[in-house]
Amino acid sequence: MRRCLVLANQTLGGPRLLDALQQRMAAREHEFYVVVPATPVAEQEREPGGEGEPADRARAVAAQRLTSALAEIRGLGAAADGEVGDRDPVQAVRLALRRFSADEIVVSTLRRGASRWLRADLPSRVERSFGLPVEHVVGGSEAA
Repeated sequence: MRRCLVLANQTLGGPRLLDALQQRMAAREHEFYVVVPATPVAEQEREPGGEGEPADRARAVAAQRLTSALAEIRGLGAAADGEVGDRDPVQAVRLALRRFSADEIVVSTLRRGASRWLRADLPSRVERSFGLPVEHVVGGSEAA
């Protein structure tokens, strides 16, 4: 069984990411571990009347995305687990790899121009930092 760590936030559950996971499952049995960094929540994502500290709100949004994504991945027939990670995506991967020994990493981002992760060259940084194969998926409706 192949073990795949998935790093995503705003694009989690998008059709391109789910397609990439299904392709893996079609080729070989997979187990997925999803890491959702608790990155700051943009104003447009906040619920009206949303209260609490920004860090608490970021964790709540990430947890909600994680719960939905795990249900979708399990609905595809795959074993899946995950966690809300550190706000720094590289640190989130580092900590997750202590709990989940991955064979590969899928990094899902918004499209170029909209993605802070791409501006920071995150897919390449993750590959260099952990020595695992990384596939970059441009996800979400913004990718169209």
